[in-house]
Amino acid sequence: MRNTMKAATIESKFPLLAVEHGCIISKDADITVAFRVDLPELFTVTAVEYEAIHSAWAKAIKVLPDYSIIQKQDWFVKETYKPETDKEDMSFLSRSFERHFNERPYLNHSCFLFLTKTTKERMRMQSNFSSLCRGNIIPKEVNKDTATRFLEAVGQFERILNDSGFVSLTRLTSDEITGTENQPGLVEKYFALSLDDTTCLEDMELGADGLRIGAKKVCLHTISDVEDLPGTVGTDMRYEKLSTDRSDCRLSFAAPVGLLLSCDHVYNQYIFLDDSAENLRKFEKSARNMQSLSRYSRGNQINKEWIDKYLNEAHSFGLTSVRAHFNVMAWSEDAEELKHIRNDVGSQLALMECKPRHNTTDAATLYWAAMPGNAGDFPSEESFYTFIEPALCFFTEETNYQSSLSPFGIKMCDRVSGKPLHVDISDLPMKQGITTNRNKFVLGPSGSGKSFFMNHLVRQYWEQGTHVVLVDTGNSYQGLCEMVRRKTKGEDGIYFTYTEENPISFNPFYTDDYKFDVEKKDSIKTLLLTLWKSEDDKVSKTESGELGSAVSAYIERIRADRSIVPSFNTFYEYMLGDYRWELEEREIKVSKEDFNLDNMLTTLRQYYRGGRFDFLLNSEQNIDLLNKSFIVFEIDSIKGAPVKAA
Repeated sequence: MRNTMKAATIESKFPLLAVEHGCIISKDADITVAFRVDLPELFTVTAVEYEAIHSAWAKAIKVLPDYSIIQKQDWFVKETYKPETDKEDMSFLSRSFERHFNERPYLNHSCFLFLTKTTKERMRMQSNFSSLCRGNIIPKEVNKDTATRFLEAVGQFERILNDSGFVSLTRLTSDEITGTENQPGLVEKYFALSLDDTTCLEDMELGADGLRIGAKKVCLHTISDVEDLPGTVGTDMRYEKLSTDRSDCRLSFAAPVGLLLSCDHVYNQYIFLDDSAENLRKFEKSARNMQSLSRYSRGNQINKEWIDKYLNEAHSFGLTSVRAHFNVMAWSEDAEELKHIRNDVGSQLALMECKPRHNTTDAATLYWAAMPGNAGDFPSEESFYTFIEPALCFFTEETNYQSSLSPFGIKMCDRVSGKPLHVDISDLPMKQGITTNRNKFVLGPSGSGKSFFMNHLVRQYWEQGTHVVLVDTGNSYQGLCEMVRRKTKGEDGIYFTYTEENPISFNPFYTDDYKFDVEKKDSIKTLLLTLWKSEDDKVSKTESGELGSAVSAYIERIRADRSIVPSFNTFYEYMLGDYRWELEEREIKVSKEDFNLDNMLTTLRQYYRGGRFDFLLNSEQNIDLLNKSFIVFEIDSIKGAPVKAA
């Protein structure tokens, strides 16, 4: 019996010839350079910054020669979170956190850019002349001068985008494109519709009734006609779910078919650079033909007016005539799920005010043309004429939230998918110039999780070696402090509770080893200045210097004579006696206007022995708070007590 099955191997139809020096060479002598693209994170870009990104893309594209193709390919693939529980020093809570999010699904984004130099003849090819339909392909000789000029333009393109500060391009190596013996390359991953490093080639069915890659059934939606486009486009749009009447949350115009489309899909964006002057001459000729035929049909007159508007825009603003095409290729192994995905893609396109068009006619040729390095096989009838600036509005300009590279940080969750991320909200924002300090303000109504979040934050900070001092009302951190005490076997986790019988007190002058560094001395000086001066009083350099010298001299004294008990009481007595005498004996006198010692001693008298707050700075527990890394002051019992905050 004769075999009538219409099957062929990929090798027999494969349009690519070789990959040399990081460039993909097709059998029709097309040259393609591939890049990995890093985009800004979701919800972090303002409207002004979207304009800047759009402008950078436009400037970069204009340096490319005629008959070049820009193909931006965004992969959105469902993955599951793999917890990191193999670290030896992980605490029980950290390990439990990781286990809680085990196999949490999320949409992972990867972006690639392919710049292809083809010929005038190839740019006009239609779907019936795709390499899928041709028999034998005869390789042509690559024009050396054309290739050199194209690669120089690609270098300028890369430099312009990298200098923008928003988009980063990294050129793919030959191994990353073709793969190695142990790892598949990008081309092989495309044929499996998977970015996994364990990807293997699967059989494909490219038929009129559908597109199938292995077990994955594919549906394709295209924006390939002017009639499918919205009335207006922009660089960005308002995201209503996170916006308020006072603040806007912005996303790129094409975000609905990007991260907001929660299914496995690839979003392909094409811009074809023809000879702009020749395109405009064709439109001029077409307009004249429409004018001559306008008496026979009102449609011809309307078409002539539209062509005139296009030409007027091009000549008035010096715009470049290009062709563009955009498609969303989504897939699923479940036929029923694919029906829902088809509806979801259509609704997301409708959010962009585009007409959803489910393409079944050219699905196979569009899939084949989206192969890395094969953009020259794109069927020209699936594109529409526009300008560079409107076409770029259909580029997605954001990616997933990314974990910080900084080793210090806390675990938080992606607000879209709930995927855990390592985020540095202290050091990294300062290094990047986003903030000028590490202050944080947690705002929320009762029961919204403020204390829960702060417990989460300070626990992870403490586990990474940070010293934590908390002033609390409501016993929110008592359990955490107890956990620290048990973990350190009583050596850390100090919890101070205020009561009238046992008020909070400490001894700023006490250390276990009598070692006082500059930071410790400055903190004591700052504490005394705060107790002495009111909020409205300015501290002069003389006052700060004299008090700092007094603290240093007192510390040297208690180091030399260990019989002196370090406390505020003995410091006060030192200031009252020896320091006053030393001040009066100086050759260079210090006036009371510059440093009023009597005023300071009078103000601080209430913290000295017999004063109403003599307990505050004279604790007898002798706890070296400087060497304790987790301290909590619980002051919930203070009901308007006249205690001055230190």
